Amino acid sequence: MQNAKQPAFHGSDLEQIAEYYNLPQKEIISFGANVNPLGLSARVKEKLAENLDIISRYPDRNYTTLKETISAYCKIPVQYIVTGNGSTELISLLITQLKASHAVVIGPTYSEYQRELALTGGHNSFYTLKESENFCLDINDFMEQLPKDADLIILCNPNNPTSSAVPISDLENLIASCRKRGVFVMVDETYAEFAPSVDEISAVPLTRSFDNLMVIRGVSKFFAAPGLRLGYGITSSKDFLKALQIHQNPWSVSSIAAFAGEEMLKDAGYIEKTRNLILSEKKRICQVLDGFQNARYYEPYANFILVRIEKEGLSSFQVFEHAIRQKMMIRDCSSFEELEGEYIRFCIMHPEDNDRLLKCLGEIIG
Repeated sequence: MQNAKQPAFHGSDLEQIAEYYNLPQKEIISFGANVNPLGLSARVKEKLAENLDIISRYPDRNYTTLKETISAYCKIPVQYIVTGNGSTELISLLITQLKASHAVVIGPTYSEYQRELALTGGHNSFYTLKESENFCLDINDFMEQLPKDADLIILCNPNNPTSSAVPISDLENLIASCRKRGVFVMVDETYAEFAPSVDEISAVPLTRSFDNLMVIRGVSKFFAAPGLRLGYGITSSKDFLKALQIHQNPWSVSSIAAFAGEEMLKDAGYIEKTRNLILSEKKRICQVLDGFQNARYYEPYANFILVRIEKEGLSSFQVFEHAIRQKMMIRDCSSFEELEGEYIRFCIMHPEDNDRLLKCLGEIIG
């Protein structure tokens, strides 16, 4: 477990880590932030360079063309789509407008949900995924355990940090059961586009049938644009869509972010190249991990892999330090409170970088 004297870093704390270990930041390969290693699309860079004057204009208040592009990308009616200043704004708006009295978070997962819930003053509790079941959600057990006063469920799919996913058939059963009980379901699909089959796990099509559902996505991870701050949500909930019109700040998405978002979602070549890289490297990395005697991994649906360290006396922090001293930053997962045991998480990068990390990990847990 994490020692109180040991520093605790977030997956994107590259500056703090570089300073703490006295390493040149530019020389560190970040396996902790889960961002597409291809970086920003060359086509999008070119388009942005050609249209920088757009910054001098206010964005369309309704984001009409952006929403039309998202509609075509997700194959969903445009009236279901909302945009925000990153997915974080939409998560915050949903939580504050629902005013949930008892939210249930399926974890271990992204800590931002709990922070936003704490700000509303409502009660929140956790349903913990079981390591014995490879962190896969048992829908029947979950519904049996769901508190009677629960009115909001938060699910990250694929989940961070476990990289596990709930198939669409189970999602449909979950959302249908929740509607009968008056429970709203928020599904964060930040990593859905990295899955082997997006259609098999995405809840987006279910928004046509269920108004107690909102799916949230962004461009930070798959499109390598965390600094752009562009997110979008999909819901058929008329109450929430109406509340959003009243409470969301106007022009929350900048003109340049809206323009870039349109170009990203239409860049079919970049999307295909990304998926080919991630899926092929994921398969290759897992084959290498199969040969590690002192570690086990769980089937990954996202662009990162969760590994449990099974070498007696070896902590996740020790593995983190072994990697960072070789200028590779992985995630020490001891900060995830519901994750009992010693775990690390790392995302998929370029093949040569992945080889370096596998060699490094092999030295200490292989």
